[in-house]
Amino acid sequence: MLRKLFVAGAAIASASAVAGYVSARTIWRSWGKGSAEEAMALPGDDLVADPKAVDTRGIDIAATPDKVWPWLLQMGYGRAGWYSYDQMDMDRPSLDHIDAALQALAVGDILPTHPGGGFEVKILESEHALVVYSDRDLVNAQAAAVKPEAGLESASANVRATGAYLDKAMTGDFAASWAFVLEPKADGGTRLIERFRASMVAPERPTGKPFAIPPFAFSILGFGVFVMIRRQMLGIRDRVEGRPIKPARLTFATRAVPKPA
Repeated sequence: MLRKLFVAGAAIASASAVAGYVSARTIWRSWGKGSAEEAMALPGDDLVADPKAVDTRGIDIAATPDKVWPWLLQMGYGRAGWYSYDQMDMDRPSLDHIDAALQALAVGDILPTHPGGGFEVKILESEHALVVYSDRDLVNAQAAAVKPEAGLESASANVRATGAYLDKAMTGDFAASWAFVLEPKADGGTRLIERFRASMVAPERPTGKPFAIPPFAFSILGFGVFVMIRRQMLGIRDRVEGRPIKPARLTFATRAVPKPA
């Protein structure tokens, strides 16, 4: 999923330069954000001690946390999907129902992002918090353990394409945590808060000095996080509330989107 977040940011930022980047940036900076939530401590914040990119967003869901939780447990490539832009991170549409066979998840399990790899579950607090994590060592270990025919090459062309892009673009060290936190509301609903924290260190040049990562790289990563997570949060809300599910298509439209109620 980290691959898709970065790719989405790069692609849409480029398109937005032509289609109305100022409008897109305004939506990115404001949608689903609350100052209190951005400042509050969340489970998993300690997994990436010195992040270079932090993104926190929330959405209101008209259901209690126990109704939202099963949708989080079954996420992942080859599972229920990510409820986002499936053409970027899935071989088939994300599920529109709860699958009892996908409800078993434990700390240490892998939440797949592609065949043979994904985020490791670090925190699992029933009906409250799911936090996953990935870093360079985990990615390398997963790549070494999987046979080529069972790895990324076995995925669809769209998943392979986004994977190949990041294999070339992200050659240095990195660490990323992704938290999903459910907070009950006084009206009986739930506030779903997602927080993505990432740090990247560029590889060393032949001289022994690291390449400098330009500041815009983190802006692109943040924009990618916004694009994918915004669609995911809406996808989770719609499924929990029983709204009609339509295939989400990634476009470069920049019309204003209202903040969640």
